[in-house]
Amino acid sequence: MNNTWRGLTDQRTAALTAGTGLLIMALVAAFSYGYAHSALLTEGNAHATLQNLITHKNLFRAELAGWIIILMLDIIVAWSCYLFLKPVNQPLSLLGAWLRLIYSAILGIAVMNLLYVQLLTTGTEYSQGYTLAQLGVQIMLYLKAFDAMWSVGLIVFGGHLLILGILALQAGNVPRWIAVLLLIASAGYILIHLCKLFLPEYEGIGRILEYIFIIPMSAGELGLGIWLLFRGGKVQTQTG
Repeated sequence: MNNTWRGLTDQRTAALTAGTGLLIMALVAAFSYGYAHSALLTEGNAHATLQNLITHKNLFRAELAGWIIILMLDIIVAWSCYLFLKPVNQPLSLLGAWLRLIYSAILGIAVMNLLYVQLLTTGTEYSQGYTLAQLGVQIMLYLKAFDAMWSVGLIVFGGHLLILGILALQAGNVPRWIAVLLLIASAGYILIHLCKLFLPEYEGIGRILEYIFIIPMSAGELGLGIWLLFRGGKVQTQTG
């Protein structure tokens, strides 16, 4: 009886940790990428982007802080999701955790490009050898490198969501609609970012894919996070 109760408690703790992490991550990502990154980057205009970064230094610093928070939360979520789904299928759950950790490592490498941008826009000793035009081009190159590297990571992340979706289907107590959203979202991440990396000349295809997959990609992990926070680990406590 004590072992059963301890198992249920561990499941609930893992679910609360994963759910809280996923929801905080969603909020931070909405700020760092959805607001700050989009506001600072003027696509195709290196001079305007450079001026934005110089004028809004604190906003860019806040964006960087957000990415660091996301990186830390990704590690926590990877481990807690593994613990929660381990009873369903341990090897598959471990694979899912490793895929998320690999994604986090790739994202960390991508964020280094933003650190280079930070150095170039705030430290005169790093930028004094450039003209303004050259500095703008260099910064745009780092920002493009961030996007490209993150796209590589998001393909791996799509594999992680595929594993989560399969485990959610196998679990039985996770709502089927969450599992379906995760599976669709995994296909969306993989297809969209393969297209961005290897078919950049067909930008229209990528936009169409984004329109098709935007809802499941947004709602998949968010729905899982809300369910984990309020219901995860509780269903099994009902005994006859």
